Amino acid sequence: MRMRGFTLIEILVVVALMGIAMAVVAGAMGMGLAGQQIRGASRDLVAALRYTRGQAIVKREEQVLMLNVDDKSYRAAGRPTQTLPDQLVLAIETAQQEQISRGEAGIRFFPDGSSTGGNIELARGETVWRIDINWLTGEVTLREPGKR
Repeated sequence: MRMRGFTLIEILVVVALMGIAMAVVAGAMGMGLAGQQIRGASRDLVAALRYTRGQAIVKREEQVLMLNVDDKSYRAAGRPTQTLPDQLVLAIETAQQEQISRGEAGIRFFPDGSSTGGNIELARGETVWRIDINWLTGEVTLREPGKR
């Protein structure tokens, strides 16, 4: 009479395959969360820029959103400083008169809705989210991620 069941080797192979599958799923979820994090940070920054533009129009006075590349932070008009996730790389291109120092610059909005213009890039690895600020209209647009 023959005993039915699994050998130790068969059980170890199944356990190893399950471990590999779990590692792959965990890695994919981690990348998905990082993608969500950069997407959320980009959208929050766009909202802060649009808020600053709205404040300039409503209050009928210039308003500035300040960015600090070194601290990876920004401050909208009349709001507390917001910090971006550590793994993001922040870059800004704006008018020369808005560059306070090497690591700090601003986007200025005027009462008519126009701005000093420029663009802001949030990058993680090869993925780059770009925010464009039109100097003439002050319109703020977020471009979907592209490669560097």
